[in-house]
Amino acid sequence: MRRQAPPDISYSAKKDIMKTAFLLAALLAAGTTSVFAQQAAPAQPAAAAAKPYVAPPWTYKTKQLSRAEIDALLAKPGEVLVLDVRRPDELITRGSFPIFLSVQFNEVEKYLAYIPKDRNIITVSNRAHRAGDIGDKLSAKGYKIAGAAGSLDYEDQGGKVARITAPPPRAAAN
Repeated sequence: MRRQAPPDISYSAKKDIMKTAFLLAALLAAGTTSVFAQQAAPAQPAAAAAKPYVAPPWTYKTKQLSRAEIDALLAKPGEVLVLDVRRPDELITRGSFPIFLSVQFNEVEKYLAYIPKDRNIITVSNRAHRAGDIGDKLSAKGYKIAGAAGSLDYEDQGGKVARITAPPPRAAAN
């Protein structure tokens, strides 16, 4: 079989090909450099990489609850309401207490009518700071706040939270 010569291409097409080749070479060089930079970085010891969580100072009037206090309150389910103020993605990734009312932090004011005033309320967030803030706001409006809890703090103290699985994606409509 005889090989055919490539068709003649215009000067502007050659220029475009050269630009593309140059950009591709630059991208490959940048990627290679970052790979070498990552390999050249000294490895961190496992102990140094996993630093323990240090909580910022507690600045709320609402009491920050310990695991034992939370367990004592949860033992009386008819008297307590767990109000989780985190986003849905945080509930899925971090877990929460078995039964709770979920109202996102920035929407609590909007849903005050759904929060009972006759129950002790445990406000919940990841490390209790948003929960402390909401606890102070609800307390000022006459709600009975038992305290603020962090689900991660509760786990750090040996407690177990319920893991929530995300629902499967909905089937696309035809």
